[in-house]
Amino acid sequence: MSIAVIYTDGACRGNPGESSIGVSILEGDQEVATISEAIGLATNNVAEYTALLEGLKKVKELGYRKVAVNADSELMIKQLKREYKVKNPDLKVIFLKLQDLIKHFDSVSFTHVRREFNTRADELANLAL
Repeated sequence: MSIAVIYTDGACRGNPGESSIGVSILEGDQEVATISEAIGLATNNVAEYTALLEGLKKVKELGYRKVAVNADSELMIKQLKREYKVKNPDLKVIFLKLQDLIKHFDSVSFTHVRREFNTRADELANLAL
């Protein structure tokens, strides 16, 4: 099995407010799975983190061992790369869950992408709101 490429996004109406997540999982040019779910009241950062958590769970379920994560949340990507500390207690809980999940993969890379390169995940997150 080749590498899974994940695009994730969180959406929020108000911050905190009604929130949702969007995830597009690709193998090559083929979209193999999507997630588009409302997650209730949350901050935008919690929505971003939750989108990644659910995306990684799905990729694990699909049997991928290598993952390339793309997200437009610079804060989340820099925290996952350990360039920034996670200070928010709500994010810390999800961050620790992500760290446990990441151990199940042979490799995981994190890339910050500009919003215009994350349109599918954004679309999926907004569909659920």
